[in-house]
Amino acid sequence: MDLPKNPLDLIYLDLPQGEPWGYAMAHGLLKAPWAWRALRPTPGLLDIIQQDLEAHFLELERLRQEVPLGSLGERPPSPPEEGALEALLKRDPEAMVRVLKAHGPWPYALYRAFRFDGEVRPLSQPRLPREDELVGYEDQLRALRENARRFLEGKPALHTLLYGARGTGKSTAAKSLLHLEGVRMVEVELRALGQLEGLLETLAPLPHRFFLFLDDLSLDPRDEAFHPLKALLEGSLEGPPENVLLLATSNRRHLVRHQGENPLPGADPASWDELQDTLALAERFGLVLTFPPFDKALYLKAVTHHLGRPLTEEEEREALRFALNRGFSGRVARQFALSR
Repeated sequence: MDLPKNPLDLIYLDLPQGEPWGYAMAHGLLKAPWAWRALRPTPGLLDIIQQDLEAHFLELERLRQEVPLGSLGERPPSPPEEGALEALLKRDPEAMVRVLKAHGPWPYALYRAFRFDGEVRPLSQPRLPREDELVGYEDQLRALRENARRFLEGKPALHTLLYGARGTGKSTAAKSLLHLEGVRMVEVELRALGQLEGLLETLAPLPHRFFLFLDDLSLDPRDEAFHPLKALLEGSLEGPPENVLLLATSNRRHLVRHQGENPLPGADPASWDELQDTLALAERFGLVLTFPPFDKALYLKAVTHHLGRPLTEEEEREALRFALNRGFSGRVARQFALSR
């Protein structure tokens, strides 16, 4: 593992408040080559961790004496950072294993939001919507959050599709789940769908529960990603890990494009079978929440909500003119409010 050797090595680390050498070493332990194996430790692995802790402790003592430093961080330390540092100071391999079993290795121990483009990349400051940002979809939000809470509590929950017109707030609703305690979310780029199997293997042994977020999903059945996604939605013998739930948004109810004409089952059995295979993808989402288009009244209500005050008659006319070429939607309402 890469450990800091001089003060400049600490500059680019996301360290908490406190003595920087110790927390830098703690980060190194969360990234150690044995960190993943520690989720299922063996006696020999504990010996390896013990040796690493002894060596790291001696190095930490040397750095503290030769290059004493004040705090570099601006945030309080997290439980996994505190736990890893305590295990290091006590040279206790079993304590280090407990930290990894409770919080996972880096980056899952320290972050809640990630992007997957073939590699998992942590997002240190994800852009979260306000919890009260959406207007007019209270029933949909209630169902979405109830399903999410069931999942986080380890109860049966349903893969979820948020379907509706552009600008209605589907993505905002999905991202708002990060406000719930204990949520981890991985936004999967559509070009990386073909690598889902590897991602699921990575997430399966972790102690967290993950939403896989697929934004603006629209597939051609001939796409390479079509069948891995279908397998994730309980279409394979193995099925998805119990700590992963799919959360997708789409402007298309059936998620697919290029369906062509609708064949009759008797006239063209091959085409009929292909169509049924295509439609089965959307049907595998157990919870489908529809976000219907805004009308004038809901648009003006959203503008009022974002401004935080009633509209004057002149502002109402301006808001309607603003939407003339853009259409009525929550996104347009927010844009108008920001323009004031």
